[in-house]
Amino acid sequence: MFITDIRKEFYEVVANQRVALLVASDIDALCACKIIQALFHCDQVQYTLVPVTGWQDLGTAFLEHKEQFRYFVLINCGANVDLLEMLQPDDDSIFFICDTHRPVDVVNVYNDTQIKLLIKQDDDLGVPSYDDIFRDDDDEEGGDSGNESDEGSEPSGKRRRFDEGAVERRIERRRAKREWEARRREILFDYEQYEYHGTSAAMMFFELAWVMTKDTKDMLWWTVIGLTDQWVHDKITHMKYVTDIATMQRHVSRHNHRNEDEENSLSIDCMRISFEYDLRLTLYQHWSLYESICNSCYTSCHFKLWTLNGQKKLQEFLADMGLPLKQVRQKFNSMDMTIKENLREVIEESSNKYGMKDIRIQTFGVHFGFKNRFLASDMVHATAALLEGTEKDESDTDNFIKALDSLSRSNLDRLHSGIDLAKKKLMAIQQTVASCICTNLILSQGPFLYCYLMEGTPDVKLFSKPMALTLLCKYLLKAFVHSTRNKRCKLLPLIMAAPKDVEKGTAIVVGIPPESETSDKKNFFGRAFEKAAESTSSRTLHDHFDTSIIELKTEDRSKFLDALITLLS
Repeated sequence: MFITDIRKEFYEVVANQRVALLVASDIDALCACKIIQALFHCDQVQYTLVPVTGWQDLGTAFLEHKEQFRYFVLINCGANVDLLEMLQPDDDSIFFICDTHRPVDVVNVYNDTQIKLLIKQDDDLGVPSYDDIFRDDDDEEGGDSGNESDEGSEPSGKRRRFDEGAVERRIERRRAKREWEARRREILFDYEQYEYHGTSAAMMFFELAWVMTKDTKDMLWWTVIGLTDQWVHDKITHMKYVTDIATMQRHVSRHNHRNEDEENSLSIDCMRISFEYDLRLTLYQHWSLYESICNSCYTSCHFKLWTLNGQKKLQEFLADMGLPLKQVRQKFNSMDMTIKENLREVIEESSNKYGMKDIRIQTFGVHFGFKNRFLASDMVHATAALLEGTEKDESDTDNFIKALDSLSRSNLDRLHSGIDLAKKKLMAIQQTVASCICTNLILSQGPFLYCYLMEGTPDVKLFSKPMALTLLCKYLLKAFVHSTRNKRCKLLPLIMAAPKDVEKGTAIVVGIPPESETSDKKNFFGRAFEKAAESTSSRTLHDHFDTSIIELKTEDRSKFLDALITLLS
């Protein structure tokens, strides 16, 4: 059931208990986790933190902790399946679910005792009404069965009266039940057909902190990162992003207003968050401007930098801005102050001439002390790179803790190492996009586009991770739409596969919706993957919290694809 008063029905319930925090592996979940940890520290609530990467992990974590804990808080996992069916918990276990995955499973919505959803109800959830989905069969069947048994107990000499009315009523009831079931299937299909994302989990927990007047600047900054993660990884519509940014802007100005005394704004370890109308150039303040332009999806797709023409266009663009190449190619920190002062305006002016009308985006920046300045998107890229580290001796949990650490301002070294990893990842994505387009690896399969990264492709290890592969998938589709002349192909979704584990012979498969500015970001591949796997009995693993990401045995790839083509045609 949905919780209406998050403070009374959630926080005050768990405040005197031991709590198990089960946190999914995405940046928004990490930020929400940091906020709830800070609140728990404040009130000395005992908790155990367990990172979970998929459904199997979640099941194992629950089994390990169900003896010691009654209260479980699930962050960015658990809302889109029937959780009680999956975990089979005891009757006294209570689950608080703060999850951005939609649609929310109907059983979770209508369970009043064990499932408590920390989910904003003003997101257009469209949950079907209770009577359309559930009905009590017992009382309906009960009507006629009674008099039959009475008749049966009469002396056998009496010929049993044949009650035609009862038979007709029963037939009528069965017909009504069949119609109801058909309608129920239809309603559920419409409701569960598309997967999409709602309000960020970090924003939900920040609201809790705010209601309790325990919100700090750190919490505010984590919330901004959680929201920016949804935008960077393309989970929400532009409209939703702008609306949520406006909400955050009100909180930021409230905090800045509170701390306007002079001493505080000048102390060396202070933290200042500011609303920025900044450039869509990834990590440009920690890189050279040239490399950032080359490795940002937005600019590289506009210039088509994988072609010679595109490279020429880029040189013209730099000349148009009047920036010397020497300045553009050196680290941003070392550029002349005179150039840096009005850099954004200069870039925006030239971008408009080259058709990049929206090179600036509403976002937030932070200053730690005097010299460390980060944009929210820098933090997202750095933390994501740490979370999906590919070092051999590091486990998922090690990476999770590293990523969590990088969000604390006391751990700037960790954050800088994340930024270095993020640069390598972005360069790998850019090179892979270029090689896929230049060697025509993107095939049109009818209802969708398909691309498979072969074993032995450079950096293929990096793309065995879901977030990295999804980001590559989005960049590749955008680049393909910019480079293809085929109008029909511009409207198609993309499925991408990469080797996951060569020894086990598995591949990771991701599906994303078509690329368009007005897209509602709803993804239908989750259901399609399930159906295709079922109909061909392909060996798949649907373990990821996003249903549009699955693992598949490499040998079953072709029959799985054939089934998808048939299904979606």
